[in-house]
This record gives sequence, structure tokens and C-alpha cells, in this order.
Amino acid sequence: MATRPKRPAPVNRTTSRTPTIVAVAVVVLVAAVVFGGVLLSGNGSSGGAPAAIPDTPAPAQYATTVDDGVVTAGGPAPHTLDLYEDALCPACQAFEQREGDRIAQAVAAGRLQVRYHLVNLLEQRSNPPGYSSAAGNAMMCAAENGAFPAVHTSLYAAQPPEGARGYDTAQLVDLGQRAGAGPGYADCVTTGRHVGEIALNFHDASNDPALQNQGSFGTPTVVLDGRLVEPGAPELDQVLAG
Repeated sequence: MATRPKRPAPVNRTTSRTPTIVAVAVVVLVAAVVFGGVLLSGNGSSGGAPAAIPDTPAPAQYATTVDDGVVTAGGPAPHTLDLYEDALCPACQAFEQREGDRIAQAVAAGRLQVRYHLVNLLEQRSNPPGYSSAAGNAMMCAAENGAFPAVHTSLYAAQPPEGARGYDTAQLVDLGQRAGAGPGYADCVTTGRHVGEIALNFHDASNDPALQNQGSFGTPTVVLDGRLVEPGAPELDQVLAG
């Protein structure tokens, strides 16, 4: 990725200043312990689970594939957008609410290809920990089973607050099934098929200088045509406007 000039810190961007050794520990903890606890307990806590995740109609339909931990939306296009997101990140929710419809429309129209890199930056900020991985895994499972646009949109529209209980495994399965996910979706969610990839995505991104702003990686991180840009950059607006 090309070297970029130093820029001021972005506004309303969840950042990580965790040392590399902690990021590596997160990889091991998530893959070996945390997500297993989420599955066994149903993401439980004494406060009870949130209500069922409401359906949020996707703004547009487009094909998705999953390869090496990355969800690719749409086919080859004149522009490519790499988005680094955490399902629990409020700034990611704000970005989705502001630009999600236009991104989906641009993908569906063939003007833009999007590569979603789901990470678990906020893994410890749900109660119990693990919702970043659980919801990110559900999004990736949906991408493999024809339901990514609806599941991605719904999970951000109904995002739990930080520090609260996230949706449990059964609720994530139910959401995908209501969205028309294929028969492999439920097994993918319940087994946490992509949890290790999500942890590795965070480890790699947080240690990539090209994705850092003033020494920190945060979410959402937006890379347009190979260049790091602010979430509200004019060049992104121009691409989305068509």
C-alpha cells in the first residue's frame, strides 16, 4: 500500500492502542476460550438476552464470497473499497447508517467492489466478552450463504451498546434464517467457523503501519483504491454518488 502523508486523527473513530503482544493474546483467547464460552452459555449473563434482532430490509442485493477471512461484495469494478469493521463499534454503526445504502447501491450497480475485513477490536466490551467475534462470524457465514446484505444491515441497525449483552447464538441463527440464508448458515454460526480468521484480521490490521493513524489502528478504517481515507472523504462521496 502506498505511503501516505500524516493526517489529523479522524473524528468518532474507535481506536486501539493495544501493544502487539496483547493483540496476539486476543487471537489465542478468542479462538480457544472466549467464543467457546459464548457458544456454551448462549452468550448469557444474569440480565437476560436482548429481544430478537429485528429484520432490516437490505437496500440492495449483491453477490458475496468469503476467502482468507475477507468478505468480498460484488465483482470486479472500477473502484475497490476495503472496510475494516467491528460489529460492536458505534463509529462503524454510524458509518453504516450514513453510507450503507449508497455503498450497497454502488456494489449492486457494478461501480464498486467492497472487501469487508471483520475484526474483534472490541471483543472485551460486551458482557460477556465475545460479541465482536460472534456477530462478525455471523456476517461471514451469511456471506457464504446468500444473506450478507440483510444480516450486515440488521446487525448494525440493532447494534447492542458497549458493555451490554450481545445477541446470543440462537438469535444470530434465527436472523440469518429469516433473511433467507442457505442451509450451511446455522452450522457455520454455531461452530464459530470464522472466529479465528476474525481474530487474525485484527492482529494483522493492528500491526500494519499502512492502516494506522498516528500509530493506532481503529474502526472503521476505510481504504479506497489502495489509499487510506477518512470515512467522510470527498473522494469516497464522489465514488458513491456515481
